[in-house]
Amino acid sequence: MNKGTKRADIKQGASVAIVLKQDQASGYLTDGIVRDILTKSPTHPHGIKVRLMSGEVGRVKEIY
Repeated sequence: MNKGTKRADIKQGASVAIVLKQDQASGYLTDGIVRDILTKSPTHPHGIKVRLMSGEVGRVKEIY
């Protein structure tokens, strides 16, 4: 299972699980489809930041 730290692994329309800012302490994951990739750098240790189709923004923890 891919952990979402490399930007090249994430594509628009991909099914992912993200952690929202308010859920970082609990680690609760939100599933959704990637609309926009917000992180510009090729990698990020905490996960690439994306916006889901629902409008929620968070860091990718898993790619399905």
